[in-house]
Amino acid sequence: MRSHPHKTAAAAGALAAVAFLVTAPPAAAAGIRDATADVLAGRDVTLTGDTVVTVPSGTTTYNGVFRGEGTLTVRGDGTLILTKDSDFTLPKSRQRQKVSIQGGNHPYVTTANPDPPAITVARGATLQYGNGGTTGLIGHFPYGTPQFALNQDNIRVDGTLRLSLKDVGYNLGTISGSGLITQPRFLWGTWDLSGTHPFSGVIDNGTQLNAGRPEFATSLPNVRKILNQGTWTVDTPLGQTVTMGMDFYQREYGSDINVQSRPGSKVILTGQYSWSNQGGDTNPSLSDPSLNWTPARKNVNKRGTNIKGANVQWGDGTTHKIFMPGTAETVYINLLAARSRSLLTFDYNGPVTLGAPIGGGKFHDTLAAPGAGDVVIAGTRGNDVTFAAVQYYNGSTTVEKGAVLRLGSGRSGGDGGLYTAGSLYKIVNHGSLVVNNVSKALSLPRIGGNGSLTQAGAATTTLTGSGVTYTGTTTVKKGTLALRQGATLRHTRAIRLTTAGARLDVGTAGLRLSTSLSGKGTVQGSVTNDGVVAGGITVSGNYTQSSKGELVLRDKPLKVTGAVRLAGDLDLATAGAAETAAAAGAGAEPADEITVLNHTGDSKTSGAFTGLKEGAKVKLADTTYRISYRGGDGNDVVLTPAATPSKSPSAPTTSSSGAAVTENAGAATDDRMGWWPYALGLGLLGGLAVPATRHRRGGQRRGGRHASHG
Repeated sequence: MRSHPHKTAAAAGALAAVAFLVTAPPAAAAGIRDATADVLAGRDVTLTGDTVVTVPSGTTTYNGVFRGEGTLTVRGDGTLILTKDSDFTLPKSRQRQKVSIQGGNHPYVTTANPDPPAITVARGATLQYGNGGTTGLIGHFPYGTPQFALNQDNIRVDGTLRLSLKDVGYNLGTISGSGLITQPRFLWGTWDLSGTHPFSGVIDNGTQLNAGRPEFATSLPNVRKILNQGTWTVDTPLGQTVTMGMDFYQREYGSDINVQSRPGSKVILTGQYSWSNQGGDTNPSLSDPSLNWTPARKNVNKRGTNIKGANVQWGDGTTHKIFMPGTAETVYINLLAARSRSLLTFDYNGPVTLGAPIGGGKFHDTLAAPGAGDVVIAGTRGNDVTFAAVQYYNGSTTVEKGAVLRLGSGRSGGDGGLYTAGSLYKIVNHGSLVVNNVSKALSLPRIGGNGSLTQAGAATTTLTGSGVTYTGTTTVKKGTLALRQGATLRHTRAIRLTTAGARLDVGTAGLRLSTSLSGKGTVQGSVTNDGVVAGGITVSGNYTQSSKGELVLRDKPLKVTGAVRLAGDLDLATAGAAETAAAAGAGAEPADEITVLNHTGDSKTSGAFTGLKEGAKVKLADTTYRISYRGGDGNDVVLTPAATPSKSPSAPTTSSSGAAVTENAGAATDDRMGWWPYALGLGLLGGLAVPATRHRRGGQRRGGRHASHG
């Protein structure tokens, strides 16, 4: 008899199968029966112990059957074809395996301490089950397992086992050896590969193979390669994790890997599904990995995966070889709902690129419908995933802490994106989200989490809607990041425009800043500063600094093209440090003028920094300056050196550290003044040499605040 042809089996294979007998009974040992003559004559063979058949060169078709108790070894250099089903068992003294049915209302099968092989195919020989019909299998099925029949006759394959059975389901028991198991294409027989197998050779799946079902789990820890030319299906019992670490290869158009799992279960795929153009059946391989990314003649390298309501993970954090290498022209990926929505996790320890869209269509027509599932970029150290194609799944995208997701590769033809029209779309970013498109503009609503966002590509990225709530740093390195339809950056930790070409387009709503803005780029639109703005930024619009705001002068001034309204603080600590460094140079002279704010518009600059009205003094290093809001071409904010003071006492000034400094006549200190003038002198020297500590409101560091001393 053979197994039930049901296609949804699963069972937990016992790890003890690794201890499976890895050596077949020695074919040349004393007491072994040679049944070659009987087989060549077509006579039935009754086993009474260990039996060997030596197959001559060419093909031998055997219309008899094997029965009895014993083992069968097929050796030689020819092919033995069995056309009828055979049923025999190991001698009772060698039977040891324990088969258990667990799971209550959701039964699944496990096998412990497997029996030694009942059948051995020696190196150089080929054993073929069936001749394109429905019979020809060797097996004994005593266990009453649910939904499939577990074969007691385990097999060792060091040569070749060919499965030429049509329109039937079958099971081979536990498999060991290092040879080739091959199933011809288009026979539509289904092989239920249950349990754990020590087999270390190659499996060539030509039609349908169930590597797991709800009634059993499948483990192939040692298998060398899979040549998949049909459908390879992975499924699991309830609550179990199945890992498959081998590489899959495909030679013909139309092959796929289907993954299903039950509630609480997960399937982990750590290898790669690649095209093969060399090595034949026994050693499939690809001569050049780049061929996975280029359509071959007649699309023979098109391959796919269908994730059907399953929890699937690509990678296990120990590799950076993506499971599905290729583009939309060479691979397809379908994320489907079956019993539940699917989940796909990327877990790599280095950079990988997904070059094809994830959709929800039928087989190759992946873009016929949106995918039904969610995607996670795992927080494994080094996990850096690039979506170099626009994705088409309706679901969330989560970037865990420490991980990177890049939308776009930064190269022509490698633009990426997400399906934002779906009702379940959202980005939960606790790591780093980098947008790096060359030509395709993106619109991204609903971004949350505490991770960062970086605009790195030449194409514009637009954040839309009130769902933009992420709290990490926003960085623009290249191109334009735009805000529209109520999107703000009020939750972001900091905004950095790191290059002169970086642009933040805040639209007509403007930017109300409560944290910090720094860098070399341009804000297109008005800015209201309730936080900290550093010089070097260009505001192409109006600039309003509230009483809560602060402007930090750095190596370049703040440039504003629109109206300017000032209040709040001016931090000159950095400028003071620069003056100190300049003064240390031989023959250095103080700057004739320091521009704090370059106002290129026509209107007057209104308002003033707190404590620094027109003409107020500030001291940078050893130089006293006066501030003016009418400098430059008439409306710039500048610092110019003050006139040399007289020798009489004068009013105090403000230092770059924010301390008041009194200019006196230099008279000798009266002894009656005691110790405090020395302490004051030391404190002032410290203020000149070290930039002031900057404290920002809300727990952030700011500095350089100035009191009014006109």
